[in-house]
Amino acid sequence: MVKLDKIYTRGGDKGETSLGNGERVYKNSIRIDAFGTVDETNSTLGIAIINLKSPLKEMIFRIQNDLFDLGADLCVPEDDSLDYEPLRISQTQVDRLEREIDEMNSNLEPLQSFILPGGSIESAYFHLARTNARKAERLIISLSQKEKINPICIKYINRLSDHLFVIARFVNKQNKKNDILWVPGKSRK
Repeated sequence: MVKLDKIYTRGGDKGETSLGNGERVYKNSIRIDAFGTVDETNSTLGIAIINLKSPLKEMIFRIQNDLFDLGADLCVPEDDSLDYEPLRISQTQVDRLEREIDEMNSNLEPLQSFILPGGSIESAYFHLARTNARKAERLIISLSQKEKINPICIKYINRLSDHLFVIARFVNKQNKKNDILWVPGKSRK
């Protein structure tokens, strides 16, 4: 476990921070941007779940924990010379997301159009988290083009955005709110 005795260290006062392996990098590096955006996704989920009930709340708590695992994975560059085994996101976490997507989606009507974010406040926050996850995905892919990373990181964040889309629809259904369908060209008239 992580123990934080002091919140500020002054170590980043010149624009650098430490990775999990001790390497110092600039705070605007693609790696920091990638796991920082994973953290943004997690924070948005913290807002999205405020009014949720069980078992959805526990589902999101698991995802929030996964997002810390994902951030920890991205924080430690792939390196065979490490003298410890760093925490890595796993296929079992991706598989769990897929099972949850399938279960929630089986209770939803098939889509007849793309949907606009909204319906209920919870749904809107899940859509915001989804867009954060897509941004994180783009950054993780950019990182993977420059450095070796755990390829399951990309799978997880990709599946997560799908999960958040489905849960946004599922929450609307639970709240007896309709998804707002996109009507192509509606406002051009």
